[in-house]
Amino acid sequence: MSQACAFIGLGVMGYPMAGHLQSNGFTTTVYNRTTTKAEKWAQQFAGKYAETPAQAAAHADVVMLCVGNDDDVRQVVFGEHGVLAAMREGSILIDHTTASAELAKELAEAAHAKGIGLLDAPVSGGQQGAENGVLTAMIGGDREALERTDAVLACYAKTREYMGPAGHGQLAKMVNQICIAGVVQGLAEGLQLARKVGLDPDTLINAISQGAAGSWQMKNRYKTMWEQHYEHGFAVDWMRKDLKIALTEAERQGLSMPLTALVDQFYAEVQKMGGSRWDTSSLLARLEK
Repeated sequence: MSQACAFIGLGVMGYPMAGHLQSNGFTTTVYNRTTTKAEKWAQQFAGKYAETPAQAAAHADVVMLCVGNDDDVRQVVFGEHGVLAAMREGSILIDHTTASAELAKELAEAAHAKGIGLLDAPVSGGQQGAENGVLTAMIGGDREALERTDAVLACYAKTREYMGPAGHGQLAKMVNQICIAGVVQGLAEGLQLARKVGLDPDTLINAISQGAAGSWQMKNRYKTMWEQHYEHGFAVDWMRKDLKIALTEAERQGLSMPLTALVDQFYAEVQKMGGSRWDTSSLLARLEK
């Protein structure tokens, strides 16, 4: 039998992710803090929406979350209107929010006390990846829960990697964001030099993207960076939230991450320029201001 699903949080990621579930035959009920968006989703995908997280989760086999931060997760999970108040024993909670590893462990303890499986499964791939159903999910928690929900996750996550116990999905996502930050800063500095000395960007990228310098950011962002177009993609505000999580974990582990801390401050400068909602590739705008 097809598993009944609930999806909590219909942002730029959650909206299409929940849509893929419904479109692939998983009966889905959604909840969003702004009810009008939930109503729009229900009309577009012929699904259902609920007035509270608990109401959405009441009859679900699998409940997915994709909200803003640790506090947002706690608001939709705990309390009389949270999903745990309504979830049945044997059901599974999957948190797609990029949050702290400590929160994942907290959720796992609370879920297990009720006989509920827990996966922390932050995703990478951005809005485009969510819309196209080709995200990458880095998954921590109960391996059995992953085996039971793999077909559900496959609706929107092309790549699904099990990383280890609760919290390890979030730790993997921290590594992901740290790597992106360094790559984008290097790309921004390289393109700044290319413009200064008069290199043709298309010819340049065609040459260097085939070798060791190549990256997803280079192939997918160089053109919009060159054209100074940043009204798209993964917002600077979101990246700073993610880097704060990573830097906090690094401090907890006694690690120094000078490059990540420096790029985080560069993003703070972009925010001051009015680029809070610009794509993370806007590091070039800071250099060219």
